[in-house]
Amino acid sequence: MRIVSICPSNTELLAFLNADHLLVGVDDYSDWPKSIERLPRLGPDLSIRMDEVEALAPDLVLASLSVPGMEKNIEELEKRNIPHLILDPQSLADIRHDLETVAEAIHFDSAAVLAEYDAAIAELKRRGDSTSSSPSLYWEWWPKPVFTPGGVNWLSEISRLVGAHNCFEDEETANIQTDWEAVRKREPDFILLAWVGIMTSKVKPELVLKRPDWQSMKAIEHIHVMEEALFCRPSPRLIEGAIKLGKLVHPQAFEDFPLPSFIKEKQSHA
Repeated sequence: MRIVSICPSNTELLAFLNADHLLVGVDDYSDWPKSIERLPRLGPDLSIRMDEVEALAPDLVLASLSVPGMEKNIEELEKRNIPHLILDPQSLADIRHDLETVAEAIHFDSAAVLAEYDAAIAELKRRGDSTSSSPSLYWEWWPKPVFTPGGVNWLSEISRLVGAHNCFEDEETANIQTDWEAVRKREPDFILLAWVGIMTSKVKPELVLKRPDWQSMKAIEHIHVMEEALFCRPSPRLIEGAIKLGKLVHPQAFEDFPLPSFIKEKQSHA
């Protein structure tokens, strides 16, 4: 079977199903696991070169609606009658469902990875529920204008899972455009920078220190750069991100949390 993935999270789904060897092409931003390094690159996820996709004669394209603007990819796939699946997960349950859906479409068995996925989430919740405090987290997706996740988002979900909460979780939407003053008034305990599409090494925490009146915030001593790949992509790698978050906000409860084998095995090849 010949598969094309035009979104990094979909590429990672295939890897967790041990089906990444079926890939014949990926988008420019797919960078995990290592097995995809030499595959043809088909453009950034918002500007996929469909002529090249079509030339690869895929049996299936894994498409996505996880970022606004991806709709045009779907339209072009439909116009060209290229077989495709559309994934649009917003939660850990959605990601689980996508694993099942993709596995069924490519005739792979997902039982083992789903069992480990469920077990990791259950253990995260058990440890999160054992904590006595719930730190307030400000997640920053983009610095100017400020974008942050709302309550309908996996970052709010993993925050709750590890015994914390997103300071904007009362906003019933996936993401919010706000401003520095609105963030300051929320008085979070932690400032977590996960700038979408930006390499961790390029994120500049020092810029946060220059924002008006932010020096008086209690969170100014707790600014952390969070890996985009572990927090901004709706794939099972969010479990690894959740473990890191737990160790950051509740180290006593999470310090000995082992990396689940289904992630560790993939990391060894990444």
